[in-house]
Amino acid sequence: QVQLVESGGGLVQAGGSLRLSCAASGIRFSLYDMSWYRQPPEKQRELVATITNGATTFHTEPAKGRFTISRDNAKNTVYLQMNSLKPEDTAVYYCKAALLGKVYWGQGTQVTVSS
Repeated sequence: QVQLVESGGGLVQAGGSLRLSCAASGIRFSLYDMSWYRQPPEKQRELVATITNGATTFHTEPAKGRFTISRDNAKNTVYLQMNSLKPEDTAVYYCKAALLGKVYWGQGTQVTVSS
């Protein structure tokens, strides 16, 4: 019933940009805190950025100044604008929705940054 579908990943050269999208269905989207996580090859999943249901944003240190999380409640979509990409940004990027004890994950989208 609940679906989070990421899109916008791909192959990009270092210094380039990508905009990831996560379209949600089956939830009252505006009530959920939304986050982007990433999982590089052979590493643990890590938080990239969060935007709350009140539109407060938080970006982890690797993303600060380069990535921007945003949301459009009318479209049930959260975005991650990624600029100045680096090879170390290569990972599967996942969308997460959270409200109280409920957590939902998307299937992920691959981002590969070449040098």
